[in-house]
Amino acid sequence: MSRSQINTNPNAETYRIQGLSCTNCAAKFESNVKQLPGVENAQVNFGASKVYVEGNTTIQDLEKAGSFENLKITNERERKSEKKISFWKQKDNIRLYIAAFIILISLIASYSLNEQSMIPTIGFGAAILIGGYSLFIKGLKNLIQFQFDMNTLMTIAVIGAALIGEWLEGAAVVILFAISEALERFSMDKARHSIQSLMDIAPNEALIRRGNIEQTVDVNDIQINDIMIVKPGQKIAMDGTVIKGSSSVNQSAITGESIPVARMTDDEVFAGTFNVDGLLEIRVTKKVEDNTISKIIHLVEEAQAERAPSQAFVDKFAKYYTPVIMLVALMVAIVPSAITGDWSTWVYQGLAILVVGCPCALVISTPVAIVTAIGNAAKNGVLIKGGVYLEETGSLQTIAFDKTGTLTEGVPHVTNIVSYQGEEDYNLSLIAAIENGSQHPLAAAIIRKADENNIIFKNVEMENFKSITGKGVQATLDNKDYYVGSPDFFKDLHTSIDSTIQKQIEDLQLEGKTVIILGTNQDILSLYAIADKVREASKNVVTKLNKLGMNTVMLTGDNHNTASAIGNQVGVTNVKSNLLPEDKLKYIKELSTNHQKTAMVGDGINDSPALAASTVGIAMGGAGTDTALETADIVLMSDDLNKLPYTMNLSKKTLRIIKENIIFSLGIKLAALLLVIPGWLTLWLAIFADIGATLIVTLNSLRLLRVKDDA
Repeated sequence: MSRSQINTNPNAETYRIQGLSCTNCAAKFESNVKQLPGVENAQVNFGASKVYVEGNTTIQDLEKAGSFENLKITNERERKSEKKISFWKQKDNIRLYIAAFIILISLIASYSLNEQSMIPTIGFGAAILIGGYSLFIKGLKNLIQFQFDMNTLMTIAVIGAALIGEWLEGAAVVILFAISEALERFSMDKARHSIQSLMDIAPNEALIRRGNIEQTVDVNDIQINDIMIVKPGQKIAMDGTVIKGSSSVNQSAITGESIPVARMTDDEVFAGTFNVDGLLEIRVTKKVEDNTISKIIHLVEEAQAERAPSQAFVDKFAKYYTPVIMLVALMVAIVPSAITGDWSTWVYQGLAILVVGCPCALVISTPVAIVTAIGNAAKNGVLIKGGVYLEETGSLQTIAFDKTGTLTEGVPHVTNIVSYQGEEDYNLSLIAAIENGSQHPLAAAIIRKADENNIIFKNVEMENFKSITGKGVQATLDNKDYYVGSPDFFKDLHTSIDSTIQKQIEDLQLEGKTVIILGTNQDILSLYAIADKVREASKNVVTKLNKLGMNTVMLTGDNHNTASAIGNQVGVTNVKSNLLPEDKLKYIKELSTNHQKTAMVGDGINDSPALAASTVGIAMGGAGTDTALETADIVLMSDDLNKLPYTMNLSKKTLRIIKENIIFSLGIKLAALLLVIPGWLTLWLAIFADIGATLIVTLNSLRLLRVKDDA
């Protein structure tokens, strides 16, 4: 059963896990939970540090299942985010500090006392037991069950060091391995915090008016259609629609837009956004678990559980890597010793190989980078729904844009009016009256223009209104028939169109404008050129993508002239016009068959088939749009195309950092292993190589928190 199936099962529960630091621990915890009485199925999301449980169990039983790591469990419904604890104050590090102090005292004693004194040895032994207690418990259990992981390697190495009398180095291995684990735990917690901090964006309560009574209500008790009152300087607690008042609202927490937007009656607002300067009354439209910020957190946490291709490779590699390292260590310890008789030296070298072969850095190299990048993207208004899409975005070759609502604003405007007979205002009132009530976007543009010019048209009485499908409309005024439609419609009405008028129509069409004509069955009264405004960011974004060597394509249902004009304006390398939705899908599939990795950028509604067929589907303006959140692989939460270059930059940097991590973690192991040949590898050097690799890989991954949206 998949995780999505578990999540939709009414007999399922989701819990947050505190203290989950490694993928091996996650796998073991999942296995333990599945064996609990009453549990039918369970899945652990390591990236989000959550467990999905189907069946009946308790938090106490779950904590028993995670007792090997002292895991703490809380119900996801508790709106409680974890406190950010500094590295030095983490409880799990207390035994580490005690053991380190004992080692320091024992070192001083070894220099102060004679060589026969057992005090330093006892001290080092005590440090091994205190610092390595949990390590030995896990390692010995694994050894008995023939499970070979990093705990098993370290346990064998430390016990071996003690048996050959290298107590100091055995203690050092314990301490430095504990530091390495603490770094892993700290880095994963820091990466997860970027998402968990989103939980604090929306307030836990809101001022609600029910009837004539105003009261502060916990968000879990707020119902749909409740009236929420938000004063200036307060955060909005729930998704809703403004029913009274106007204000500027900072939506950066949701969309990544730093500039506040105007919100007034009938406008939508989101939980977690900030009311800047006006008093708003808002009708609640969604419960707390269904609001936009909750959906973002849920989808991002789900994304963190999806394994990227590089992570799948690392997991598969590590599965075989550890047993191979153990075999190599055994061969180094036995074969040269049997030949030379020098067992002490070569057993020591074998133990050093076990330590240097610990795959800590390799195992953490990918998940910490993926979790960090996805969290950073969410905080910048970009929802990436899995590591696979994050990686694929960095290797795209073609980006196909839907025109309307993506490269353009999606709202047509009247740009030109050319009158031949009658007054311009009178003709505008006629065409507005005829188009009034029509749902067509071009009709809406005419109505807006009439309103802008303060033209009175709603009291103009029309008779015999008739829509001629695909061509235009007609209506009668004062016993005279008027027609509104395309130039082709008027060619059918007239034997010919005057050459001067025809030239003006063609010139406007070459500018990428749609021409609507008002006339009678004998005369053309006026032309109205209508165009969808190109977004301010479109040309800049397309130029950036072209410079990166991307093939940029515009897909549209517009005619060739209109499409070419807009394509030239924004600078795309290719234009495909006169396309139906199925034609867009066909084109995307053709690119895929030619082995081109393609992204489709659309609104997530009309372009759903093409979004699904592309390598990466990218939806625009997903804030509050359920369709976009569900259909696309990546969602730009605002209508800001500038988020696209940011996303590609983040993806490329993530890919580069993952490759650097893998190459470095394997390279440093190989370099250390080569030191076995001249006999230079020591336990000290081995553990420093391991902890050094873990530290560098961790810090390298956390650099992704610094990737900014420079738009």
